[in-house]
Amino acid sequence: MEDCIFCKIVKGEIPSTKVYEDDQVLAFEDINPISKGHTLIIPKAHAENLWEISDEDLTAVHLASKKVSEAIKKALDSVGVATLQLNGRGVNQVVMHYHLHLVPRSGGAPELPITKWEIKPGDMDTIQQTGQQIAEAIR
Repeated sequence: MEDCIFCKIVKGEIPSTKVYEDDQVLAFEDINPISKGHTLIIPKAHAENLWEISDEDLTAVHLASKKVSEAIKKALDSVGVATLQLNGRGVNQVVMHYHLHLVPRSGGAPELPITKWEIKPGDMDTIQQTGQQIAEAIR
């Protein structure tokens, strides 16, 4: 895709700090990091979101995420890695090319807002009805 910044990174038209690459994926440091070591993993083939990415590329991204997150843990002595993937402008996806964020957590660092929310019980009837609607849509 001509105007996609991540496609331009894959082609080498825009510089990046690469940490991993294979035939299907590229992992590089986010230039607007949430924490030290914040890394993005993308498929080399353009797909806008989870609904468009091929099964093969999705598998490759997540297998790479395991390798990269293990390296993050070793290199940065992180106590955890949050993974985040957004689909669509309605949830603030800014770059319309599938990407998985790996956000390291260091001991003593402030909590990541994406990993903590208020826990309050939901309405079980609504939960069951919604679950049934989703399960029926899968069939």
